[in-house]
Amino acid sequence: MMDHRTDGQVVLSFDRGTLLLAGPPAQGRACDADSSGWMWDERVGAWRCEAIRYQAVHAALERRYGVRFRDEVPKPVRVVWPKNDLVELRREQTEALTAWTENGCRGQIIMPTGTGKTEVAFAAMAQAQVATLVVAPVRDLMYQWHQRILATFGYDAGIVGDNTFDIKPVTVTTYDSAYIHMDKMGAGFGLLIFDEEHHLPGKCRREAALLSTATMRLGLTATPERSDGLETDLDWLVGPVAYRLPFKAVRGSTLADFDVVRVPVALNAREQATYDQCSKVVRHFLSVRRKETPGYAWQDLCKETGKDPQARHAQKAYYLKRSIEDRADEKLRVLEDIFRLHQGQATLVFTGSNAMAIEVSKRFLAPTILSHTRKRERLTVLDGFAQGRFPVLIANRVLDEGVDVPQAKVAVVIGGQGSTRQATQRLGRVLRRSGAARATLYEVICADTKEVHRSRKRRRSDAYERTVHRRV
Repeated sequence: MMDHRTDGQVVLSFDRGTLLLAGPPAQGRACDADSSGWMWDERVGAWRCEAIRYQAVHAALERRYGVRFRDEVPKPVRVVWPKNDLVELRREQTEALTAWTENGCRGQIIMPTGTGKTEVAFAAMAQAQVATLVVAPVRDLMYQWHQRILATFGYDAGIVGDNTFDIKPVTVTTYDSAYIHMDKMGAGFGLLIFDEEHHLPGKCRREAALLSTATMRLGLTATPERSDGLETDLDWLVGPVAYRLPFKAVRGSTLADFDVVRVPVALNAREQATYDQCSKVVRHFLSVRRKETPGYAWQDLCKETGKDPQARHAQKAYYLKRSIEDRADEKLRVLEDIFRLHQGQATLVFTGSNAMAIEVSKRFLAPTILSHTRKRERLTVLDGFAQGRFPVLIANRVLDEGVDVPQAKVAVVIGGQGSTRQATQRLGRVLRRSGAARATLYEVICADTKEVHRSRKRRRSDAYERTVHRRV
């Protein structure tokens, strides 16, 4: 049992990702220092609240108790950078940094892919000069941040993740590792940087923000929207939107201009017959269930697959439909035509499944990068693509966001979700400006299937406004 004798003083401390308040307020009555968020913890005889409230709690306690208030929460150390090789910020980057600073060094910066959000984050780090934790979605991005911090500041940052637990004043980690370990390191950092912040509001990952006392917070993304609507929680977890740069403001200037070419293909007779039969199975099952249970949805079907053979059969039929759309034979033929049309040009191919990515790789003897690709192989492939040894690079989702991809001006989407975020991120892979070169995004879709609907849905992003969609 912890000893919370305070000699009449009000004491605030950090305990496993929470704030602990002991002293006169802890006499069994409601905590009147800052009533919101506090809960009485009988185990230790003190009040407890989430660490994210530290700044407001500290100010309220200091106002109320003055010299009788003692703050024992560990303070982040100051960071002295060995060097500072920051690039000169463009006008919109400077505006973003200024807006974030004027917002109390808290908030979100929303800028299209390829406009240099990382450079803004580095400028914020150089300005803050305080212990900083950078949180990235995946290991590859974590290592990318580590390498870029080393190149920019000459600082060998710590790493928490990928079987490594090395905390330094400047550390990089992943969302999954952050929420697992933040109870131990939540009071050590003054600045949190959430790369691709739309991952943060998830049920578990949000603890990376909730369990930290950091007063400065910076969220970076090109696409904050989530299908569950939880992006509104980012205002509390990170701070309100400090700066938003519309896509149209940088198209053709900071970013390359581009064309979208839609290529509809038809299923062959065998594929069409199987597709129609699967559709019939799914429709019949849902029709029967909705008569019995109005409002019956796909989520309900998924919940029943473990105990209902008919639900499991319908689910298998649905997934078979998706695999036919993803792996239609005609898509491979069209892909071959596109490769011939852009022979000698670096081309990215985005698939809808790992199986399709592997199939394309075997057909055209081109390398793939998938979620399970090992780090060394991934770096070799990206380097080969940058050097021109591999003219084509194939990926499923791993290159959708964040990871720096060598310059390419041709992308082919042959499968994917109906997500506008995924569509915008994939488009952004080919929009880094290189002279006057124009980018081209091909979208190969199966006509008269659900893929048409998904294609329309994902192109509702502002990135596709006033875009000429050619159909061939």
